[in-house]
Amino acid sequence: MNFPSATLIAQSMLAGVFIGGLYGLIGLGLGLTWGLLHVINLAHFALAFLAAYLCYQLAGSGGMDPLATLAIIVPLFFAIGVAIQWLFARFKVSPFNSLLATFGLTAIIEAGIQYAWTADFRKLESAYAAMKFRVGPLYLPVPELLTLGFAIALSFGIWAAMRYTDLGKAMRALAEDAPMAAAFGVDRRKLSLLLAGTCGALAGVAGVCLALSFTLTPSQIYAWVGVVFAAVMLGGLGSPLGPLAAGILIGVSEALTSVFASPSWAPIVSFTLLIVLLLVRPGKT
Repeated sequence: MNFPSATLIAQSMLAGVFIGGLYGLIGLGLGLTWGLLHVINLAHFALAFLAAYLCYQLAGSGGMDPLATLAIIVPLFFAIGVAIQWLFARFKVSPFNSLLATFGLTAIIEAGIQYAWTADFRKLESAYAAMKFRVGPLYLPVPELLTLGFAIALSFGIWAAMRYTDLGKAMRALAEDAPMAAAFGVDRRKLSLLLAGTCGALAGVAGVCLALSFTLTPSQIYAWVGVVFAAVMLGGLGSPLGPLAAGILIGVSEALTSVFASPSWAPIVSFTLLIVLLLVRPGKT
């Protein structure tokens, strides 16, 4: 057995950090809706892929810069997030039923994507794709750097807002004890819609990052569910920073597993970490 070189190990760890940043970015909105709104929104993954396809269309056929598409995608997906939460609140959907309902919505969105763009693989060709920096023997692709930058900035920005603003404190109070928070004047309906819209917008940002770095096909929606769920559970429900830290941990672990063992072993890592967490700390997830 040949031991991998230090450069290969370092480059693999760097790639793990980048993919982990994307895990955390996708998991950010999912964890907030789950932890604070008690809605298990499986459609978050489908919305991210829908945003990726819209970015592909706007940048490919429309000639827009992929990052400029955020000016359209973010407000649109904020509105979609608000609409989904309004429907759930209107019909008083329980957390378990939200899981079933959003699974159905995921299937509908996947079918819509397949109808509009077919099941063929799609790859966004942009000026960012070939851009990379070199630091010693290591390469840093610009699309992955942008994704990591978005993940860090949004995670810390939401963490600061939740910790230091009155709006964030009201949201945390609402998640802890909604009746008591309402007794102190917290508008549950307005805050729930605002948070759901924000999480929808986060799905839109994650989708643009997906389009920048990955080849797209509708069936890939489900391939991301397990690992992102693991990142959310490991990081803690409702935590803005937890999914990012857990996502990077999983990404690096998967990358090192691929180097020292086989790429086919990499998906086992996230689920092994999740099972260990559930066994060691069953009440902390």
